[in-house]
Amino acid sequence: MAVPRGIFRVDALQSLLTDLCASPVAVDRLERLEPWAVARVRLQSASALPCSVVVKWMPDGQREARSAPWRLRNELAALRFLSEDLGINLVPRVIAADTAGRFLVLEDLAPRVPLDQLLRRDGAAAHGDRLAAFARARGALSAATAGRAETYYARRAELGPVDTAADRAGRFAPLRAGAIEHASSLGVPLGGRSAHELTSALDELAAPGPFLALSNGDAEANNILLHASGPAEARLIDFEFAGYTHALSDAVCLYVPGPGWLAVGDPTTTGLADQYRRALARGIPEAEDDRRYGHGLAAACVSWTLIRLQRFALLDTRSPGDHSRLQLIATLEAAARTAQTYRTLPHLTSWIRRIAAVLRRRWPDADQDFADSTRFPPYRARH
Repeated sequence: MAVPRGIFRVDALQSLLTDLCASPVAVDRLERLEPWAVARVRLQSASALPCSVVVKWMPDGQREARSAPWRLRNELAALRFLSEDLGINLVPRVIAADTAGRFLVLEDLAPRVPLDQLLRRDGAAAHGDRLAAFARARGALSAATAGRAETYYARRAELGPVDTAADRAGRFAPLRAGAIEHASSLGVPLGGRSAHELTSALDELAAPGPFLALSNGDAEANNILLHASGPAEARLIDFEFAGYTHALSDAVCLYVPGPGWLAVGDPTTTGLADQYRRALARGIPEAEDDRRYGHGLAAACVSWTLIRLQRFALLDTRSPGDHSRLQLIATLEAAARTAQTYRTLPHLTSWIRRIAAVLRRRWPDADQDFADSTRFPPYRARH
């Protein structure tokens, strides 16, 4: 069997599974799932192992983050915490792990496929039930894990040191400062009541209170697997950046475009907002308080928007018509619209709208009507 370059050691996998089952296990076939460090592996075994598993590994690479061993530890701890400690059926089961060899053996969730593939192929209108399952799954993850941080971090600490403060802040938090500098260079400095409201928003995220819950760190449609037809049984994947943070950070993807989309639509009219909030409130009753919920959601949306705004200098060098310019303006305006809907952070909302207006003038090619659903339907892909 020809083995692709740059993957885990097949002999180490066979040895690990043979020891686990106390009987010989051989790799029959291996299919790498590009572009990720993931492969579907067909097995030959007389044991109770499934005939197919998924192997995920940490690749060697030039960027330290791509090979940092803590990412594998996060994934292993989070998946076992969810499936073994909490007993919730939202994630793949861990079959075996070799932290020294830097790979995990996971349950194969096929024939489920990533939701973003279905949305790109068919459009959002064809997958309303799967989008609803996505919203429920995000809320259910937070609901099930709220108040259980101590249990998770005890399991995580067994695998090595972990920075709980960095988890809570989020790995992109340092990028917000650059965004504020860009806004100032555009003639929209942050100050006065806007600065005060931003401090309030960031304080909310830093001290979530009852909203502290486990996130996989990348709550986007590519990290949920569902059947292309039939029951919308969702499974969440990719927990390399897992950690406890503000639960409503996981709701941002329903309101504000993520990296893959130009628009996500209005979740209040599609019903996704209610699907998410009801699932969340089953474990975090405070989610039923409109003021607390709205303030936390708006804070999370603003934080994400600043993280995206730090890309301004790069996008300013792009050619007219570049989708990333459209996406940035859509992101700013979606965050402002969310805060306005929940009647919170009014001065910060005004500041964000002014930035968007300046960018529309600076980039005439991106001065478009994002409310036009014929041109910008929900989950239109960014190219």
